[in-house]
Amino acid sequence: MATALVATIQTLLPLSPALAAAIEAAVRREELPARHLLLRPGQVAQRLYFLEQGLVRGYTLHAGQGISSWFMAEGDFVISIVSFFTQQPSTEYLELLEPSTVYSISHAQLTELYGAFPEFNYVGRVLTERYYVQSEQRAYQLRTLPAKARYEHLVQQFPQLMQRVPLKHLASHLGISPETLSRLRAAK
Repeated sequence: MATALVATIQTLLPLSPALAAAIEAAVRREELPARHLLLRPGQVAQRLYFLEQGLVRGYTLHAGQGISSWFMAEGDFVISIVSFFTQQPSTEYLELLEPSTVYSISHAQLTELYGAFPEFNYVGRVLTERYYVQSEQRAYQLRTLPAKARYEHLVQQFPQLMQRVPLKHLASHLGISPETLSRLRAAK
């Protein structure tokens, strides 16, 4: 049963028993190992994931180096937005950083749920807004804030990442070198 998933959705919109049952019937539960790739560049994102347990990193490769775009943990929805919504090949990797328990639903199943339960579109809109705002805030910070301020914001907003994400991934997410990140951490 996708109890954690349904409970999370219920915080956004009380679900009718029929909609809750349809979600339960549509989702697939998987326990996956660390380093498992949910998506690779060139693949079309066919599934939207919900993390019951674990940690995911979204990243791209530039000049052979992984550049971390984002991290998602328990209670988050994970998706390659451009690939999933356009059904075009992805340019990013979605990698599990820890052993994880995920629930997923296919693009076709999600579209079916939206058609059969118009109220479910509200959930999609709220989640899209939430993650879009986070994306815009991150882009703004990268463009305007010095490294120290970006680091302090990350520590304040996402303290759990400091112990769970390797230093090199955090550094690439902040747009700084691992050495600079080490100095910032030591200065705290």
